[in-house]
Amino acid sequence: MPKFCDAPTSEFASAIQDEALRLDRVVGNLLDLSRIENGSLVPHKAWHDVGALVEDVAGKMRPITAGHAVRLEVPEDLPPVELDYVEIQQVLSNLVENAAKFSPRGSEIAIRVVRAGGDIRFEVADHGPGIPPVDAERIFAPFVRLQRAGQATRGVGLGLAIAKRFVEAHAGSIWVDPRPADGARVMFTLPVQAGVSG
Repeated sequence: MPKFCDAPTSEFASAIQDEALRLDRVVGNLLDLSRIENGSLVPHKAWHDVGALVEDVAGKMRPITAGHAVRLEVPEDLPPVELDYVEIQQVLSNLVENAAKFSPRGSEIAIRVVRAGGDIRFEVADHGPGIPPVDAERIFAPFVRLQRAGQATRGVGLGLAIAKRFVEAHAGSIWVDPRPADGARVMFTLPVQAGVSG
């Protein structure tokens, strides 16, 4: 039986897997946006450990963040939060994917969680080109993609739009930090005792 070189085959298979995962996320985001817009996507909340959720996201996003160092900063004494695990997992995943997409290979991505009054605040920070203040609001609109110098723009501009709608459905807020030291830092809050937004 003839022997074939494994390296090119393995790289090709890996590229196919990466594109399949990306397509799956795009289709999922389109379906989520459709459900949100027609009012059929309602959070199914239960009490969850925030640290476990962050570690779960970091693990599932390893194929996306493989070229980066990922640092987790989650205090052990955070209270459980009432949330829809799938939706908030998607919010964090979308933010981490953007950080990996727009920051240089080898740079660090930080995921932090802190207690902020009656809220839990999540932060995803990178060392990419950052988000201009003029774009800080519009990037949360569907199908908005920022043009990055020297970078091919990928995706369809749904990740942050989905994240905003999921967070707001949990009575939380999401925004871009206007004063990061470098790169971009996107933050969102969830109330410790989440209410239902109307």
